[in-house]
Amino acid sequence: MSYAILAASLRSAMERQDLDAIRLVLDEMQAADIAEFVRNDEPGVTLALFEHLSPEDRAEVFGYLEPEHQLQIARELDDKRLAQLLSNMSSDESADFFNLLEPGRQESILRSMARKERDELRRLSSYAEGTAGAVMTSEYMVVPAQSTAREALELIRTRGPDAETIYQIYVLDEQQRIAGTLSLRELILATPQARIVDIMTTEVISVGVETPQEEVARLIARYDIMTLPITNGGGRMVGIVTYDDAMDVAEEEATEDMHKGASVGSIEGGLRHASLGTLYRKRVGWLVLLVFANIFSGMGIAHFEETIEAYIVLVFFLPLLVDSGGNAGSQAATLMVRGMATGDVRFRDWGRLLGKELLVATGLGLTMAAAVAGLGAFRGGPDIALVVSLSMVLIVIVGSLIGMCLPFLLSRLKFDPATASAPLVTSIADASGVLVYFGIATAVLGLPAAA
Repeated sequence: MSYAILAASLRSAMERQDLDAIRLVLDEMQAADIAEFVRNDEPGVTLALFEHLSPEDRAEVFGYLEPEHQLQIARELDDKRLAQLLSNMSSDESADFFNLLEPGRQESILRSMARKERDELRRLSSYAEGTAGAVMTSEYMVVPAQSTAREALELIRTRGPDAETIYQIYVLDEQQRIAGTLSLRELILATPQARIVDIMTTEVISVGVETPQEEVARLIARYDIMTLPITNGGGRMVGIVTYDDAMDVAEEEATEDMHKGASVGSIEGGLRHASLGTLYRKRVGWLVLLVFANIFSGMGIAHFEETIEAYIVLVFFLPLLVDSGGNAGSQAATLMVRGMATGDVRFRDWGRLLGKELLVATGLGLTMAAAVAGLGAFRGGPDIALVVSLSMVLIVIVGSLIGMCLPFLLSRLKFDPATASAPLVTSIADASGVLVYFGIATAVLGLPAAA
């Protein structure tokens, strides 16, 4: 049954206060769908539905909610009930939520938890945001190296329900370092008497807890693995990052890059829950800076005032030409930033890509020049057509090279290449385009250069 039908049935059951119908519909819904249903409701509605869910299902639904909604619900729960909710959440999600709470509430909740859970939550919540330690879970499956396949399967049946995933299994030595790994498929297909040490793979990819989370996501995608083991400074295995968590990281990083590409800072909690003040602060900085950057375009126009007075028709083509350079630059910048983000482009590729971009930009410029040459001849005659055509070629080349080179330059200066956003590239390309256009017009039309 579709989500829309289930949601309508649940809403109807709630309006009738039909408890049996509410439970029946909730049994049919996935945790993610229940979270979607309550996402825009008051915390009281969410808590009312929670009463019809098991503690495990309640924690799973809670994990799908946005941080702001989670905090609203937390304010309605006492410390004991909130501690129970945290205990049933996956370790990585509970650590993320725990870090959202005020220090005083954190200590109150910890006092309501068992010592083992308390220590584990403190450890996981201590890792810096954006690192592998912050997104990992400590619930992974380990089997002894000397056990048989039959014994390992029995161990998985016993301990598997508490693990984040059982599809990838790890073997640790006496110092808790990774000795090997094997998949559940390999374990099932092995003979019952086969020893784990003989069928496991000893070449294991792992990263440290301080590794950036985007690097973790990249490695999982590159090697097509379901989990990536995480080690501490001593090489001891302390957790795993699963592929679904890596997908969340990839989505988060892509969203952040898109925000930077629009000259907007990172918006915590998502756009839907962002306040007016937050949206204003995230957007105003770059816009004000780019206002002053655009002054250079005005200065360029003022410098060629005599040229414009002599051939007022040149003003007609100014937006067309300048915007073309900005658009070409934005395209080039987007391609470079994305290529650098995915690892497809490295700084050492700069020279080769510069030559390639020059050839492509020349082809684009010639094509666009041919498209506007007729309009130039119609509006101002053959001389104006020549000026417009030459300007189009050079402006597109200059804009493209600016867009292509700026991400490399920022990366070299240890800035985020995503800062080479469309507004920034456009502003630089606009100023350059004005100088190129009126410079060519002055030279071709035989006008004296401005003083």
